[in-house]
Amino acid sequence: MDTLILLGSFFVLMMIGVPIAYSLGLAALAGALWIDLPFDAVMIQVASGVNKFSLLAIPFFVLAGAIMAEGGMARRLVAFAGVLVGFIRGGLSLVNILASTFFGAISGSSVADTASIGSVLIPEMEKKGYPRPFATAVTVSGSVQAILIPPSHNAVLYSLAAGGTVSIAALFMAGVLPGLLLGLTLAGLCLFTARREGYPKGEVIPMKQALKICAEAMWGLMTMVIILGGILSGVFTANESASIAVVWAFFVTMFIYRDYKWRDLPKLVHRTVKTVTVVMILIGFAAAFGYLMTMMMIPMKVTTFLTSMSDNKYVILALINIMLLLGCLMDMSPLILILTPILLPVVKMLGVDPVHFGMIMMVNLGIGLITPPVGTVLFTGAAVAKLPLGIVTKAMVPFFTALFVVLLMITYIPAISLWLPRAMGL
Repeated sequence: MDTLILLGSFFVLMMIGVPIAYSLGLAALAGALWIDLPFDAVMIQVASGVNKFSLLAIPFFVLAGAIMAEGGMARRLVAFAGVLVGFIRGGLSLVNILASTFFGAISGSSVADTASIGSVLIPEMEKKGYPRPFATAVTVSGSVQAILIPPSHNAVLYSLAAGGTVSIAALFMAGVLPGLLLGLTLAGLCLFTARREGYPKGEVIPMKQALKICAEAMWGLMTMVIILGGILSGVFTANESASIAVVWAFFVTMFIYRDYKWRDLPKLVHRTVKTVTVVMILIGFAAAFGYLMTMMMIPMKVTTFLTSMSDNKYVILALINIMLLLGCLMDMSPLILILTPILLPVVKMLGVDPVHFGMIMMVNLGIGLITPPVGTVLFTGAAVAKLPLGIVTKAMVPFFTALFVVLLMITYIPAISLWLPRAMGL
């Protein structure tokens, strides 16, 4: 009955339109009332949930990504990717995916990736003879890389939801190979489609122009070097790398590229503060909700239930994948905060590395971001392309197949996620 009160009130509140963060907080209060837990204890959990030093990385990474997204970085990354692969048949679709790889390594946000890259490349691909739904599907599916490739905001949330027992640096490194695998798989699908449909080849960019494009893009790509190089070399922590990335992004945008107006900067900071505020409210209420779940022994009950169905690790991982794919019914951040404390004890008991499980969760929930009915990234892509959601979803079908193949590989080949962190001693 305890579980029914807590989870039932949460789902009822969501169904009547209460925002997810407030649904979590009110459900936690309802659960506390049911088990006679003082409300003071719930408020303490809310406060302690956001009172974590590691959370400072999130606002800094969000701000750095926002500055680069609106400061002309996307256009330069598209041009740089065009130099590398634009001359191949179907090259603009490859440019789209490669630009998402680069931009994801700067912004860490799939929504920002889709909005920035899509606004540049979807009209350009249509102009060159690609169907607009196909161009949109490429943009939307390619943006899932931003969830995996560091600096991923969601990796920080997973580390937090895991009780701080999983290293953020290890999660960052674990996401590199899965992110590249995803990009290569999508690139292979685009090449096959381009050859079958006869999509056009691009033009080879003259050497002088190519060098200029590369020089401009390198300023922005240095952000990746600052973030990853600083963390891996031990020069600074994830929080410090995020703050330095903000300073670098500001310097490049305002003094090197100079595409962004100074008068627009306060509006950008205001939007970033609003975004971070929503995330922090969600984290605080999710901490209280998780505390109530622990008090009601819900993680233990789920572990007992899943292990009673099978003692085979691979079967249980398949069941967890199905459960996580149903996460398309809710946004990614709350799912990480809610499900990690429930599922992590299960996979730990089966001998699954927490870092590996983090990548499994990221890919699953990343697919949820591009799947109706709550696919935030899918909605963003459809809005940028000015297309009905149904048409975009139909064009996504081959890309869903490719993503499911990548999910299976990451789930059942742990080395894809674990080789790089272990090689670096993380």
